[in-house]
Amino acid sequence: MAKKFIRQREQREKRRIARERVETLFTLAERVYPYEPELANRYVEIALAVQQKAKIRLPRKWKRRYCKRCHSFLVPGKNAVVRLRSRPYPHVVMKCLNCGHVMRYPYLREKKMKRGKKD
Repeated sequence: MAKKFIRQREQREKRRIARERVETLFTLAERVYPYEPELANRYVEIALAVQQKAKIRLPRKWKRRYCKRCHSFLVPGKNAVVRLRSRPYPHVVMKCLNCGHVMRYPYLREKKMKRGKKD
């Protein structure tokens, strides 16, 4: 029984370390992108490998900052185009200018939350 709890504690610790590393790698990618975009892309690839190995979820703010197809770090206005569309449902359209991949993210939930805060 004691071994089970030790193993669970070790797994929690590994996941916590992995989250910190992913956060650090994405932050580094954000900082280094203006000078060396290739290095930023490599940081993203390493962060995704760490995340996959540790079986953790990426935070939403980082999940939307890389291309799902070519794994390049996306910076709006530099290598990504961001548009807002309202039909057929409200969503954000991000297009990677490296590979042309289009990603769509709904923002209806955020809109409803904003409306709820006004009341």
